Amino acid sequence: QVQLVESGGGLVQPGGSLRLSCAASGSISSTNTMGWYRQPPGKQREFVAVITRGGSTSYADSVKGRFTISRDNAQNTVYLQMNSLKPEDTAVYYCNLVYGMSYWGKGTLVTVSS
Repeated sequence: QVQLVESGGGLVQPGGSLRLSCAASGSISSTNTMGWYRQPPGKQREFVAVITRGGSTSYADSVKGRFTISRDNAQNTVYLQMNSLKPEDTAVYYCNLVYGMSYWGKGTLVTVSS
């Protein structure tokens, strides 16, 4: 069983920054891909960023240049540094781990508003 716990969400003004964390525990292979997805209010869940065990990354066009995904393999933790936040970044952010199956955290709310 794999558990993912997100933290770091909150309220931030436009132009501000937040750093999300996701700690994974349980039966985790040394080979896995971790990432972040988000679900804006009234919309479907969408891809944000992903990082492989080796550090290769991919981003949604809407966050390129503003968000940075990173991971600490020793701690089984993935991070999402979010800079220059916009109101349209408001969403519940979900951590994802792929190891045979796809596992999800419960999400953390990010609200960008003045």
